[in-house]
Amino acid sequence: MPRANDPTSKIFYKGHSDDFIVFVDDIEILHKWKNDRSIPLSDVLNGWKIFVTHSHGAQGVLDTASKASLQNEFGTSNEDECMMKILEGGEYQASSTREREGSKNDSKGSQAIAR
Repeated sequence: MPRANDPTSKIFYKGHSDDFIVFVDDIEILHKWKNDRSIPLSDVLNGWKIFVTHSHGAQGVLDTASKASLQNEFGTSNEDECMMKILEGGEYQASSTREREGSKNDSKGSQAIAR
């Protein structure tokens, strides 16, 4: 069964000291949220986490952003406020990863009984 081929949508924010990423469900919901702030962020975001790429761009290794890096970039460590700033000022990017095949349990059935 193919795995890892789901499309991902993210917002990439190029900061002064670091690059930040949040994942979103859909660009249309994001546009609706920008025009109508009564839409909850939980409907826009795909996961409640801010990632940092350590200035390696949108394709860098994703680490969880620390409160210090959020404070340095956005002037606050409040994740809700930081997410709103990223959604407002970031760039939307969508991608799909190459699907891959693989066994799900290599050890199943391959154990030999030693006596």
